[in-house]
Amino acid sequence: MTDDHVPRRFELVREEDVSETSGTGVVAVGVEYPDGAVHMQWRNADNDGLETDANGCAFKPAPDGLVATEEIHGHDGRTTVRFLDGAPDRD
Repeated sequence: MTDDHVPRRFELVREEDVSETSGTGVVAVGVEYPDGAVHMQWRNADNDGLETDANGCAFKPAPDGLVATEEIHGHDGRTTVRFLDGAPDRD
């Protein structure tokens, strides 16, 4: 069995918070599905700077979900996607 049907888990890691909203470190977790769609959950409840107990979610549709995630939430390279589990790159 190949891994081409398995979602890849990732963390969104922010080095600098230019918006002063989400903080730094791991600010969200998510999965990239084999078709390229991305589902992500913010770690808002872990951020002492926000007055919330809830985590927001974001969805970016296939086939460019990861590209859209990096463009929207990457803050010009200040935030990166770090894949977990040693999942192989997709073509």
